Amino acid sequence: MARNLDAKCRQCRREGEKLFLKGEKCFTDKCSVERRAYAPGQHGQKSGQRLSGYGTQLREKQKIRRIYGVLERQFRKVFSVADRKKGATGENLLQLLEGRLDTVAYRMGFGISRAEARQVVRHNGVLVNGKKVDIPSFCCRPGDVIQLLDKTRQQLRTKAALEAAQSRGFPEWLEVDIKDGRGVFKSYPARQDLPASISEGLVVELYSR
Repeated sequence: MARNLDAKCRQCRREGEKLFLKGEKCFTDKCSVERRAYAPGQHGQKSGQRLSGYGTQLREKQKIRRIYGVLERQFRKVFSVADRKKGATGENLLQLLEGRLDTVAYRMGFGISRAEARQVVRHNGVLVNGKKVDIPSFCCRPGDVIQLLDKTRQQLRTKAALEAAQSRGFPEWLEVDIKDGRGVFKSYPARQDLPASISEGLVVELYSR
């Protein structure tokens, strides 16, 4: 199975902003973006480098891929589905990415990061509507009930992740009961509920070339 093995903090520094790939570390002063706000590598501190239009579009696509932990082939498949749906392609793209089971599990606090939430899913730790699902890319639909298995919910790291998520608050499109380790995917998020730092229109322009 293909995976992106790049160091998480290097990915954030490459994009020049926090992508929240390392869980709680991203919320502390140990965050590498806070300490070294420049790109990694030998020439990372050079300033004044300007990107072309294509370079800007490509950079945005890479950023979104890294945020959601999706490889290029997967990303293209999601984009093609978003392009066929009614409505704005860019917004459809973000909604489909937010509807992936690993992302929903992360938003519900089942993992301290998307990578950890994906691991919980892969290790048969999650039920969807009462059935085990171990596919991180599984597409959740409005009304789906996502629940942790009892043995997974009792793990210390899972408890810590749930408490951390509760302290920050849950998104409006989810309903979560941390005591039972259970949540409902109420709806796809509206565009205004997602980070303004994402420019999905650049991705649409890139794939429209």
